[in-house]
Amino acid sequence: MKQPFFLFLFALLVFSCNNEKKSTPIDSGTDTRYHIIPQPVSLTAKTGDFKITGDTKILLASSDEGLKTAAAHLASLLIKATGTTIAPAEGDEGKDAFLFQLDPSITNDEGYSLIVTPYDVTIKAKTGAGAFYAVQTLRQLMPIEAESSVMTALSIPCVEIIDSPRYTYRGMHLDVGRHFFGVNDVKKYIDVMALHKMNRFHWHLTEDQGWRIEIKKYPKLQTVAACRKETLIGHYNDNPQKYDGKEYCGFYTQDEAREIVRYAAERFITVIPEIEMPGHGLAAIAAYPELGCTGQPAEVGTKWGVYDNVFCPKEVTFKFLEDVLTEVMDIFPSTYIHIGGDECPKTAWEKSKFCSDLIAEKKLKDEHGLQSYFIQRMEKFLNSKGRSIIGWDEILEGGLAPNATVMSWRGTDGGIAAAKQGHDVIMTPTDYCYLDYYQSQDPNEPLAIGGYLPLDKVYSYNPDPTDLTPEEHKHILGVQCNLWTEYIPDLSKLEYMAYPRACAIAEIAWSPQASRNYDDFVGRLSQHLKRLQALGVNTALKIYDVKTSVKSGDGMGIQVALSPKMNSTELRYTLNGSEPTASSGILYDKPFFIDKNCTLKAQTFMEGKPVGSPVSIDFNRHKATNKVIFLTEAPTEKYSGNGPGSVINGVMGSDERYGGPEWLGFEGKDFEAVLHYGEPWDFSKVKLRFFNGKGQWVYPPKEVIVSVSDDGKTYKEAGRVTVPDGDSKVIGVEVPLSIKKGVDMKVTVKRYGVIPAGQQGAGHEAWLFVDEVVVE
Repeated sequence: MKQPFFLFLFALLVFSCNNEKKSTPIDSGTDTRYHIIPQPVSLTAKTGDFKITGDTKILLASSDEGLKTAAAHLASLLIKATGTTIAPAEGDEGKDAFLFQLDPSITNDEGYSLIVTPYDVTIKAKTGAGAFYAVQTLRQLMPIEAESSVMTALSIPCVEIIDSPRYTYRGMHLDVGRHFFGVNDVKKYIDVMALHKMNRFHWHLTEDQGWRIEIKKYPKLQTVAACRKETLIGHYNDNPQKYDGKEYCGFYTQDEAREIVRYAAERFITVIPEIEMPGHGLAAIAAYPELGCTGQPAEVGTKWGVYDNVFCPKEVTFKFLEDVLTEVMDIFPSTYIHIGGDECPKTAWEKSKFCSDLIAEKKLKDEHGLQSYFIQRMEKFLNSKGRSIIGWDEILEGGLAPNATVMSWRGTDGGIAAAKQGHDVIMTPTDYCYLDYYQSQDPNEPLAIGGYLPLDKVYSYNPDPTDLTPEEHKHILGVQCNLWTEYIPDLSKLEYMAYPRACAIAEIAWSPQASRNYDDFVGRLSQHLKRLQALGVNTALKIYDVKTSVKSGDGMGIQVALSPKMNSTELRYTLNGSEPTASSGILYDKPFFIDKNCTLKAQTFMEGKPVGSPVSIDFNRHKATNKVIFLTEAPTEKYSGNGPGSVINGVMGSDERYGGPEWLGFEGKDFEAVLHYGEPWDFSKVKLRFFNGKGQWVYPPKEVIVSVSDDGKTYKEAGRVTVPDGDSKVIGVEVPLSIKKGVDMKVTVKRYGVIPAGQQGAGHEAWLFVDEVVVE
């Protein structure tokens, strides 16, 4: 009798562990134990748990150093979670154990399999990197409490995972030139990268505002270039600009830089240093003026933006840069060295007889060709040392260096062009990957450089362009998010800007495109944010912020849609200016229309408590709000608001930011809108608003012309005004109309044109941003 009963229990136990609970894709709203970011390629949840006890072991079936590193990381996690030291040991089998094995049959170098049963945990990987990523997955399977406190009981849910990354390059960037971050801050930044299986740390070490790496041959880079006398306060566009009057210094010794390299390598992260050239070199020129074209004394930059004083392509400059890179290569073993190549104004070169003579001597076309000569010369030097260059996409101008990898930041066109030429590419377009942009519509958001990049837009990015051949697609190595720190002075702000948007980049870089789903991601993220907070990461809890989409311009009136709508939350709103509560206001279900002037207030609630930032919007209807609007030229996609009707929906855009949904942005285009009613309507004047942010290439237009038609075909001018310039961030104009009635109205706004010399963006077309077109 005992033997059959024992066999019955054994069979029942085996069944309970192997019976499928659910298969990928996981319903993130039902079981929070499997909320992993980035989402694995394949996850099959099983019933049961592996319980960690005092007898639990960590066994390595190989003496591979990579496996040892991965196992050591697991041991450190378990010490923190249990208070018990479990030293990894050699062994290839055993119960109550974590077993690490190399598996050459796994095709992806960073791939792994992870099987958790009630008896053991088996990790198989082709390399130590894959085993390390399996440990990061294990970590996210552990209770969140294990991150911050010793647990009396620790278990991991049974699961089978097969996983590998989509891209080989999964990067995060950190600018330490504008603001300096100490060694411990950089290590924490790397730790959180590792949790998300990111594997490239792009360290932006030199800037106009500070040189941050010790170069022993040039001591003034430490004593002069690493310090600026003061720092801009507030935003670059503020007028007048103000400064703090405090010296700001900082640099990494070579030993400190080597320590960062070592620390990152233990987490299977390669550190890629960036030494900017030929632009963004003002700090070095301040230390050694002979590196500039004038040879005149200079100061380290104290405000943000781009400076005309750039490296001059003289022999003394190339000798300096080769010496610098020689010491950099001794610190950083990475194959890649990033040499910048972006935002290099040609003003100093155009004024330089030396540069003119060099262009003629080398038979170059122009100053763009001179930049190509500069980059190619530095590439040859680095290639001779067994290294390869990465450069921002401006290195395409004038001819691409033969072996260069392009970092495509000004959109995706540069990356596409480089891939078509057979060059490797890392995608990092501003529209999706610049995490220094504002991330919400909340007017209380901390100061940022500008723009608007919410989490859902980041997550929507697909780095693989559709217009490449399969062979060209192979050149897309991966994706990177960038943290420029003009407005990020410390680690707390850095983390706030990075997370959770960097979580989205991590999933883009790792998970298959076909399996990605934003609603599922947000469901997993709601739990993942708690883990980050337990780790002391200052996350931005913006997934619960109320977002509005106010549409108009189709003749149907003003329609409002609210988000987010989640299974775990309620969204309530009022239209009378009162504050909604968990038990008052209107429960949001679907989009609704605004038919009168009012104030909308909305708030997200979870378990009866408000979460996220609320929203408050004043609606002021006018004679254009019910009209149909047609635009002759479409706005730039990233600044297209909620469509053409954004400018007649009765809502004024922010006076501080142009990146929100109410502003329409145009690059190199005039604004021309036709307001159509279908029958005669009365009017007396038109009011418009334009953003004025010259530091970001945003200029008010030159003039506004309003024309009126009785038949929709022939228009007569009814009013024209010149738009005044000024210091305020928003410039408003009023156009009195000499014709008071018509069927259609055409509003034409003539853009500023080319930015003049001496200004940020000189030689480029100024941006035009238009807000509400109010008809009275």
